Amino acid sequence: MGAIRRPAVAGSFYPADPQDLRCMVEGYLAAVHPVGPVPKAIIAPHAGFIYSGAIAASAYARLRPAHQIIRRVVLMGPSHRVAFHGLAVTSADAYASPLGEVPIDREAVDRIVALPEVGLLDAAHGPEHSLEVHLPFLQVALDRFSLVPIVAGQAAAPTVAAVLNALWGGPETLFVISSDLSHYLEYDSARALDDRTRQAIEAFDPSAIGHDQACGRVPVSGLLTLARTRHLSVETLDLRNSGDTAGPRNGVVGYGAWAFCEEPRP
Repeated sequence: MGAIRRPAVAGSFYPADPQDLRCMVEGYLAAVHPVGPVPKAIIAPHAGFIYSGAIAASAYARLRPAHQIIRRVVLMGPSHRVAFHGLAVTSADAYASPLGEVPIDREAVDRIVALPEVGLLDAAHGPEHSLEVHLPFLQVALDRFSLVPIVAGQAAAPTVAAVLNALWGGPETLFVISSDLSHYLEYDSARALDDRTRQAIEAFDPSAIGHDQACGRVPVSGLLTLARTRHLSVETLDLRNSGDTAGPRNGVVGYGAWAFCEEPRP
């Protein structure tokens, strides 16, 4: 295997020790008792596990019945460290976490590089945590799978939707959209703003999500645009903030989890 994208936030956002990490993720998943179909796509947060791990688990627990079916994960999250226009893929052959290496689906990456506003930018992947923190949950919840990691810069919702649509596939393909919600508001203000974001997601209305409502607004907007076209259903699985989990309430970060399923909306 060639170049490996090594973990950037192991030991800070989550444990660097493999046994400790697996135990933590298994604990979060075991606390969830999922009901409902296996999603085609999920939105889940990307903060440190003590803050957002329980919220992320509410989405990942829904995947376990399909652990032998899902073989490819398209993972898209926002860029926090590098500013750029469009969507960035990587030249790496695998993404690594303390739980091991996940091979990248190079055929899929090569296919979407031909689409407008998609390009190779390893610098956007190296320090970025918004994709990395999802790997341990995927590695515990699923069996073997390949990864299509995409870091989102500035891009329009139709551009993102077109990339996701090109990778749609069948039940073997899962989409994971990485986003936290409001940042550093006091507790009650954050709850009110995050609830507005929830309403926008449930209405498939990306225009109702402002820049202050979700750091992953770009990939979320693309998913909502495509989900509306493909007539997916959506279910809010969890909506909390760091004041509910492991932080003070005078400056919280919001987290939510949603499941999108391939069935007609009512």
